[in-house]
Amino acid sequence: MCGVNRYERTGVCMETDTVRIAWSGLHRGEEPPITGEHGSGMIFFSGCPLHCQYCQNREISGSDGMNYGIDFTIDEMTELMLSLQAMGAATLNLVTGTHFIPSIVTSLEEAKRRGFSLPVVWNSSGYERPEALSLIDKHIDIYLLDCKTLSHGTASRFCGRKEYADAIIPVMEYVKKTHPYTDMDKMRGTILRHLVFPGELKSTFSFLSYFAKHYKDSFYLSLMTQFVPPLGNPGFEKITDDEYNALVDMMEVLGIDDGFMQDPSDDDILWIPEFMDDVPFPESFADPCPYFLAIKHR
Repeated sequence: MCGVNRYERTGVCMETDTVRIAWSGLHRGEEPPITGEHGSGMIFFSGCPLHCQYCQNREISGSDGMNYGIDFTIDEMTELMLSLQAMGAATLNLVTGTHFIPSIVTSLEEAKRRGFSLPVVWNSSGYERPEALSLIDKHIDIYLLDCKTLSHGTASRFCGRKEYADAIIPVMEYVKKTHPYTDMDKMRGTILRHLVFPGELKSTFSFLSYFAKHYKDSFYLSLMTQFVPPLGNPGFEKITDDEYNALVDMMEVLGIDDGFMQDPSDDDILWIPEFMDDVPFPESFADPCPYFLAIKHR
């Protein structure tokens, strides 16, 4: 939709047609069913069409003009998927792959011909189009989507594009149609993430009401409180205990009881990864894929 021929130059996502991957390995910080015993097999793609001002993956997303990553051929991406399975990953977790969908589909199909069998997680901001998702939907077992906000004002402030609040609704409707129920025992369905932005509690209350009305019988909710502004911006304050308790109370009133809620007391966890390191996350959270490191250091 940005009107760019990415065979010739970069698009809004800041990527060309060549797949670039910033990190791959096992990660134990995802929602429990996705993480499993050993971790989720992550592939973090470089670039993003959204560019949130306070992106925690700013080193690779194109926010602040940064988009670190390693070039991968389609064959190498196939090998990477198989390597993550060999490491004992519980799931294959494709993070922000929207702008590389055709290449990902080709790699997935070849990997499956070679014995790949992990449940596939589509982990995205939700800023995409149903037409794009229709190309990969048959390969997706679990959608792990953000619904950052339904407020144009909050979207303008934190997501960089006020139209995010409009774009996310048809995506949620599409996913509800193709994955109408969520059963984590069968590794099927949708987990909808919502991050509580500082000073925007009313926006979250509006989202929770909308979720309860339209999606609570189809999706699991993952309510997150981990907002950490890059460079420790002192203009933002963490969610308070009273605010957290108000969210818990509202979820109970709305009957939202399937899903996950992040503990805001996890102060010691570094949520902003350093992707240029071989292990961008705390070591207790992640193990790098040796095949990825071989490509990175070739």
